[in-house]
Amino acid sequence: MSTNSPNRPKNTKNAKTTKNAKDSQGTQSPKNSHDRQSPKNAKNTQSARSTAKSADGGSAKTGAGGPATGSGSDARGGQHPAAVRLSRRRLLGTASAAGAAGLALGGAGGAWAHSATQEEPPTALSTLGSTTVPFHGTHQAGIATPAQAHGHLLAFDLAADAGRKQTAALLRRWSDAARRMMAGEPPRDGERDTGIALDAGPSSLTVTFGFGRTFFTRTGLEDRLPTQLAPLPDFSADALDKKRSDGDLWVQIGADDALVAFHALRALQREAAGTARVRWQMTGFNRSPGATDRPRTVRNLMGQVDGTNNPDPDDKQDAEKIFVPASGEPSWMAGGSYVVQRRIRMLLDEWDERSLHEQEKVIGRRKSDGAPLSGGHEHTDPDLDKLGRDGQPLIAGNAHIRVTAPQSNGGATMLRRPFSFHDGFRDDGAPDAGLLFLAWQADPMRGFVPVQRKLDRGDALSRFLRHEASGLFAVPGGPLKGEYVGQRLLEG
Repeated sequence: MSTNSPNRPKNTKNAKTTKNAKDSQGTQSPKNSHDRQSPKNAKNTQSARSTAKSADGGSAKTGAGGPATGSGSDARGGQHPAAVRLSRRRLLGTASAAGAAGLALGGAGGAWAHSATQEEPPTALSTLGSTTVPFHGTHQAGIATPAQAHGHLLAFDLAADAGRKQTAALLRRWSDAARRMMAGEPPRDGERDTGIALDAGPSSLTVTFGFGRTFFTRTGLEDRLPTQLAPLPDFSADALDKKRSDGDLWVQIGADDALVAFHALRALQREAAGTARVRWQMTGFNRSPGATDRPRTVRNLMGQVDGTNNPDPDDKQDAEKIFVPASGEPSWMAGGSYVVQRRIRMLLDEWDERSLHEQEKVIGRRKSDGAPLSGGHEHTDPDLDKLGRDGQPLIAGNAHIRVTAPQSNGGATMLRRPFSFHDGFRDDGAPDAGLLFLAWQADPMRGFVPVQRKLDRGDALSRFLRHEASGLFAVPGGPLKGEYVGQRLLEG
């Protein structure tokens, strides 16, 4: 985990990607495809789009954009001060996501809401529900897409008799289902759907697929195994549960609605029947879109701003450290990336017992606004050489942001895009909670490994963390229209 590099609000410029999604897929109707609207509702839906665009500077078009570890969703849903002047239609449409009852507390509020409803009926879907992310593209969705409010991570193991042909058929089914659901459609034609996502739009749904090292042995593709999938080295602080680590196939699901995310999870599990079984599954969350007054970097469960200086996938130099280039090897990984996943439990009871001063010293940033202790604001570069009045560095030698800084690790960079998790309480009463850490890079040996080795040797934050599961997966580039994910590997 690093609070020095996951998502900066400036990456909201990447919101333009959703416009590209509409250009490539056709304009996404904010209605649910399971619920056929009347012409009147269709008209209201179109009005909702234009109103949302004028109200928040086009935030309705921000389904796929800049990175994030947890940036997240605020970079899509938060509003700049100049964009707070909402029309009544926009406000009521947004209320459908947050709960319209919240607008009607108190006599005056209730009367105003009733009057507004009489004048302009609520829109069919809020901006949150109608936002789409493209399935096809140079990269798979869910990497440079702002982190959604809800996420599922899971791995599958192939059945003993599932060879290359059966695996290709599974990935074809998965890709078709993902494409449909990301567009707000049922996962199959002519099949009875579970109904879990009825009444909801696509809600920025993304589905991302990857391959573990064992996948290549199971499918007879050992000669196409990337060198970048070499096993991660052992780290002294690891206490890994092998049953919750690794796997043949890896899937990441993200959405801004919990039922939409679970619907996708259930659909993929059903499609896998007979070919692959779930090895492990983890559920996470992030801040919801629009939860803050303006786009802000998300906070982790320690209360720290987490994601200030993530690399920018739109920047050419940064993108080269995240994605495999078109000329890279193996060729089937062009446009792809390698993801390291770690389940990191936070010792929150011990952390909360520390004073604010102690917590800030461990991280190297102010808790209130994320500014480095060397001065400035959140996005000021930390001055690692600046001394305090006592002659000691303002940012301690073992502070987390110093240990993880690119200049401390030979320029090692990775795109962090995690989810937080809470899986109840342990026998001792401590919360079983922390970070589902996801780090994306073109080569793990130049990204995650050198940084984790440095953390392993002397990071003040490590005493409050427990690394309990791990995995490394090759995530191929995005499919072209008519392709399924992994086709260039399985049929190349």
